[in-house]
Amino acid sequence: MVSSTRIVKSRQAWVVSVNMGYGHERAAYALRDLARGGIITANNYQGIPSADRELWNESRSFYEKISRMNSLPFVGRYLFEFYDRFQEIRPFYPRRDLSAPNVQARELTYIIKQKKLGKHLIDKLREKSLPLVTTFFLPAFAAEIFDYPGEIYCVICDADISRTWVPLDPKRSPIKYFAPNGRVVERLKLYGVPEGNIYLTGFPLPKELIGGARGLVVKTNLIRRLNNLDPLGIFRGKYDRTLHQYLGRHWHPRRKIPKRNSGRPAFTLTFSIGGAGSQHELGEEVLTSLRSRIAEGALCLNLVAGTHGEIRRSYLKLARSLNLGQSLGRNLNVVYYEDRENYFREFSKLLNQTDILWTKPSELSFYTGLGLPIIMAPPIGSQEEFNALWLRTVGGGIPQNDPRHANEWLFDWWESGGLAKMAWSGFVEAPTHGTYRIEEIITGRKFNLARLPLIV
Repeated sequence: MVSSTRIVKSRQAWVVSVNMGYGHERAAYALRDLARGGIITANNYQGIPSADRELWNESRSFYEKISRMNSLPFVGRYLFEFYDRFQEIRPFYPRRDLSAPNVQARELTYIIKQKKLGKHLIDKLREKSLPLVTTFFLPAFAAEIFDYPGEIYCVICDADISRTWVPLDPKRSPIKYFAPNGRVVERLKLYGVPEGNIYLTGFPLPKELIGGARGLVVKTNLIRRLNNLDPLGIFRGKYDRTLHQYLGRHWHPRRKIPKRNSGRPAFTLTFSIGGAGSQHELGEEVLTSLRSRIAEGALCLNLVAGTHGEIRRSYLKLARSLNLGQSLGRNLNVVYYEDRENYFREFSKLLNQTDILWTKPSELSFYTGLGLPIIMAPPIGSQEEFNALWLRTVGGGIPQNDPRHANEWLFDWWESGGLAKMAWSGFVEAPTHGTYRIEEIITGRKFNLARLPLIV
C-alpha cells in the first residue's frame, strides 16, 4: 500500500537524524543521497543553541543508562522494566481506537512548546522549504509545532511502535510516515493517522548492499551465502529449482565448501553490539566459546566494537589471553571506527562479506532482507521484543542458544542448511528496497519496484 496523497516533488530533502544509539542514524545513512548538504543530526548540528544541546544530552544520557541498566541484577532490571512500561506497545488485537495520546507524547509536546526544543533547527531549515525527512519523531513534532512550510516525513525504525511516535492530534497533523512493514501501517491507523499519510516502503537499507532496482549486489551476496551456509547441499536439494527460477543465470553450480578442520574458513560470522555497549559481554562469551574453531581456521569472526574504544580494547585483551593473537587480522577481526560516519560506511563493506549476523533485534532486524540470517541476542525492551517477533515471522532469524556452547550448535545449524534457509526466507519475505521507495516518493523518480504486500 502506498499513499496516493499528491505531493510536490523535489530532487533533495533535509534528512534529519539523532545521535541516540545507532538506529536512527543507520536509517538516515541509507538516505544520504537525498540529503541536501549532508545528514543533519538534530542534537549535534553546527550552531545548535546551548539550551537545546543540554536537553538533548540529558535525554541521550538517560537513554544510554537505561540501556545498560537491564544487565544489572535485581534493582537495575526492575527499574528498566518500570521505565519500559512507559513506552510499552499495547497489544494490537482486538483492533480498537488507540488515538488517545500517551504520557510520553504529551510530555514531549509540552517540552517542545515550552522549551522551544527544535525551533532553532526548524527556523534554519525553513529558509529553503525542502521536504523534511526525519528518522526520529521529535524533529517531526517540532516541524509541525513551529509551522515548517514543507512536507514532513517520519521514518519508522522498528517493526512496531508505541503511541509516542504520533502527535497529539494525528488526524489534523501534516506528518507523513514511512512504514517498514505492514504491522506498522496498521498500527498507525489505530493511532489515528489518516491512511493517506502512511507509505509502506520497507526500512531504508544502504544502496551499496542492494545494487539498484534489480538488486544485483544483494543477489550476488545471497548466492555466496547460500553456498557457504549449505555445506551438505540439504537446502539446495529441496529448493534448487526455485532458486534457478528466481535467480536465473546468477544461480551457478555449487562450489566445494571447506570441511571441518580443513583450516579454511567455511563462513563469516559478524557479531555486532548495541550502540550503548550494553551487550559486549555476550561478545566475549561468543569469542571464548569459538576459540578452538577460530584457532583451527573453521570460521572467520568479526567482533564489531563500533565507535567504542573501551570495548575494542576489551576484545583484543581477551583474544590474546585465549592465545588467538595469530588469528587477529586474519580470521578474527576486532572492528573499530574512529567516528560514526566511518562506522556506517565501513559496516556496509563488512556486511558485504558476512554470512551470518549475530545481533540484538534492533533496526538491524530489517537487514535480513539482504539475505542475512540473524542470530538474535536477547531483546532489550518492548520494541526489540516486537522486532524479534517480526524477524521470526518472516523466517529470517532465530534466538541464540546458550552462547557458551556456540562452538557446537552454530556448526550444527550450519551443517543442517538451516542458516541457508533463514537467509533465503529473509530475502524473500522482508522488504529490500525501502531506500528506493522513499526516493520515489520524495523525488518522483520511478524505479519499477514491486508493490509490497500488507503482511502484518
